[in-house]
Amino acid sequence: MIDIMKRFFGKATSDNQASDKPTDHDIKVATCALLVEMARIDESFTAQETEIIINILKNTYGVSAEHAEALMAEADKELVESVDLWQFARLINDNYSREEKIGIIEILWQVVFVDGKMDKYEDYLMHKMVKLLGLSHKELIDAKLKILHGNPQG
Repeated sequence: MIDIMKRFFGKATSDNQASDKPTDHDIKVATCALLVEMARIDESFTAQETEIIINILKNTYGVSAEHAEALMAEADKELVESVDLWQFARLINDNYSREEKIGIIEILWQVVFVDGKMDKYEDYLMHKMVKLLGLSHKELIDAKLKILHGNPQG
């Protein structure tokens, strides 16, 4: 478990360089961490938000419901132990294309609008996420409009 955490946060020693490369699972956990953070930013992590995150993980990553729930639990644990979101964004930036990062913004918008509204904390976090992922304000708005006009990917 310690090795997984070290590898995830890039703290493994140089003797283990072969295992330093993040796994697909690590990247899924990082992505899931952003989704979970978005869901709980307004201090109300609803059953609707849990359901949409599980559906996104199942549809986007092809994982089972049980695996999706395990990813959420692991992401939540990593969030509790983290100082900020940069470590998750860095992992995504290092391993995802611009189009894949836009896809993440789109699924984040799905989480925001699952309850039909966006509060000021969700708005703040969306703008922070787009900056952390190195995307433009136009890409943020285009993704928002895509989700609001009923063309979600998840």
